[in-house]
Amino acid sequence: MRRDRTVVLVGVILAALLAGGPFLPQWAMFIVTIAFAQGLVALGLMLLLRAGLISFGQALYYCLGAYAAGALGRFVGIGDILVQMLAGALAAGTAAFILGFLLAKYRGIFFGLLSLALSMILYGLLVKNEALGSTDGFNILPSTLFGIRPGPDWVRYTVMASAAVVSLALALIVHRYLRTPLGRLAPAIKDNEIRVEYMGASARYAVHVKYVIAAVLAGVGGALAATTVGHIDPDMAFWTTSGEFIFVTILAGTGNVIAPFAGAFIYGAIRTTAYDLSPNTWQLSLGTALLLIIVFLPEGLWSLFKRHARHS
Repeated sequence: MRRDRTVVLVGVILAALLAGGPFLPQWAMFIVTIAFAQGLVALGLMLLLRAGLISFGQALYYCLGAYAAGALGRFVGIGDILVQMLAGALAAGTAAFILGFLLAKYRGIFFGLLSLALSMILYGLLVKNEALGSTDGFNILPSTLFGIRPGPDWVRYTVMASAAVVSLALALIVHRYLRTPLGRLAPAIKDNEIRVEYMGASARYAVHVKYVIAAVLAGVGGALAATTVGHIDPDMAFWTTSGEFIFVTILAGTGNVIAPFAGAFIYGAIRTTAYDLSPNTWQLSLGTALLLIIVFLPEGLWSLFKRHARHS
């Protein structure tokens, strides 16, 4: 029986991070953890992109997940990492299920701009909400895992390890979903939605499901980012945040569920290096990288791995 390369790759990455994590510097653990958070959002965007849809407002669910995690600590006193990620997933998934009835009707630029509008509505509400810190946001409780608070030297590793386990587990679930009949509908919806309807499948239902899954992934990512940074603010719902996620998705490509995490890590590395070398023009470096990838690797960085696998 042929081994699933994706499952093997996930196992190797997880084992490497868990075993080698304690030897990484604190700043490297931070970058890896944020890469997992952004990679989860990009993974959801990858699902939509396969169906020919692009969301300019995925920061809506990223922010909802972060504020759900923060609210647990602020109002209930819960700082457990896993509980916060679960709360983020539930908050984002519930909102997406409701809004999905509207968004599933639209395609193309209308889908993108409507998602952007909804994200900016949340941004406006949070900016004017003094109970949630208004423009300043608020800090969240220190991280715990199963009620145990790690020592100062182990906090970053604990958060990174939790991020790796949850993120890669969700990646495998999405990998399995893509092999189901509903998951395989995405390319057909992108190519010819009318034909999908003639075959007896509901394109609107399929889009709705993908939208909710993408939102759940973004909610978990937002909660993870909030736990990692220790602070949340309305800028997490701003349109520039959604732009970063689209950048990561284009950078990575849609060839594999691991691609969004690799793209997020490379994005974080480029951004950190560019900001360190030239704080005033780091956006120029990111823009140049995106331009080069679009020109020379239109299918994203993962296409390099596909080429290598084809020739090996």
